[in-house]
Amino acid sequence: MQTRTQPVTVDVFLSVDGWAGGATSPGYFGYPGPELEEWITAELALPQLVILGRRTYEALAGLPEEAWDASSHRLAQLNKIVFSGTLEAAAWPNTRVCRDDVVAEVGWLKRESDVPIRTMGSLSVARRLCGAGLVDRLRLMTFPLLLGASGREPFFAGTASADLALIGHRALDGRVLLLEYRPTGRDIPRA
Repeated sequence: MQTRTQPVTVDVFLSVDGWAGGATSPGYFGYPGPELEEWITAELALPQLVILGRRTYEALAGLPEEAWDASSHRLAQLNKIVFSGTLEAAAWPNTRVCRDDVVAEVGWLKRESDVPIRTMGSLSVARRLCGAGLVDRLRLMTFPLLLGASGREPFFAGTASADLALIGHRALDGRVLLLEYRPTGRDIPRA
């Protein structure tokens, strides 16, 4: 008898040159738009368990309530797990802190969760899950800019090699490219 597991989706916002942030980059790298907002709203409306690293949690939970939008309110409603060895407690609603190993815990969650699992940002968490083969879908939201020397947090630095199958793509607001991949499990050809 085969056990059904919940999928793990990793969502990362990137510049074309692979940076997840820049020294002076605003939210959405300064490229907000109605289609991007619709995508975020639609994705947050789905049942899910959100997993975050400490820095992403602190950035999202630290927004003053007057800056919250509908997406912020929905995210506050969702169940969330923050992986951190230093955070003592989470003040955000529906959030628990987990000090356990992210790979072991997410492996367990894939078997035990009632809903799909999703990361948002949280690069160290995303990299660990990718390296452990726990990711079922990698979604890269690529913004139309090169950060160059101002780039910080290169998402792909230190990630393991993986063969990916393109399972979807879409342009949002005529400038932001959403690429969705599924790891194939095949070996990477070597020269």
